[in-house]
Amino acid sequence: MKSHRGYRQILGIRFYAGDIHGALERMRHGGLLVVPAAPALKDLATNPSYREALIHADVAITDSAFMVMIWNLLERDSIRRLSGLEYLRGLLQMDEVRKPCETLWIMAGPANAKRNLEWLEEQGILVPEDYVYMAPMYGGEIQDEALLARLRELRPKHIIITVGGGTQERLGLYLKRSLEYTPSIHCIGAAIAFLSGDQVRIPAWADKLYLGWLFRCFSAPGRYVPRYWEARKLLPLMVRHRSQLPGHNDREVA
Repeated sequence: MKSHRGYRQILGIRFYAGDIHGALERMRHGGLLVVPAAPALKDLATNPSYREALIHADVAITDSAFMVMIWNLLERDSIRRLSGLEYLRGLLQMDEVRKPCETLWIMAGPANAKRNLEWLEEQGILVPEDYVYMAPMYGGEIQDEALLARLRELRPKHIIITVGGGTQERLGLYLKRSLEYTPSIHCIGAAIAFLSGDQVRIPAWADKLYLGWLFRCFSAPGRYVPRYWEARKLLPLMVRHRSQLPGHNDREVA
């Protein structure tokens, strides 16, 4: 087990293993935060661009309950899960994030943007139109000059990305490498959708009990049951590699 000042190296990724307050403090002065989930983590060996994004993130939080349970069992450790939902709740309490012109939101599309923005307004967070960006359908290599131009003009302190896992991390790394200043880039994915009602609402108690995945499966079994069933492949990957980064030629068989 490799640990250093509240971190654990799991599958070659430096995961933050502290509490919400420490995570927020680490992101206060800029950097890239990622929230890897099991359905995406299982592809570390075969998805080099996703793997690169996680390696070069400044903070990776332990959102995956499955990963945390496997790690604690294998290593006789006791790290806690810090979910993307818990992180977002804390992030939205920060005064600078709540200010109208300090945070730019990258939304997955007009429909979920509408719900998310309405919910944010109910929480007292008003987001000006210029500070909402609709993400296009990104391909294998991310290029988005329109987004870069917007960010260079507005220079927000915070960028919150709400697109899907596997894409948002690559987008976050692209922004980190392309911008001439250092904003705080938070890849929180679907977390806001659990609060706004754009996806099934996940209460705080269910999130703490590692049951968020179950709520999603009941809400849309055809969509989420296959996804979480595929996540089982994370188990042999972790048993084999533990703290080591899986190589790009590895293939894990469930």
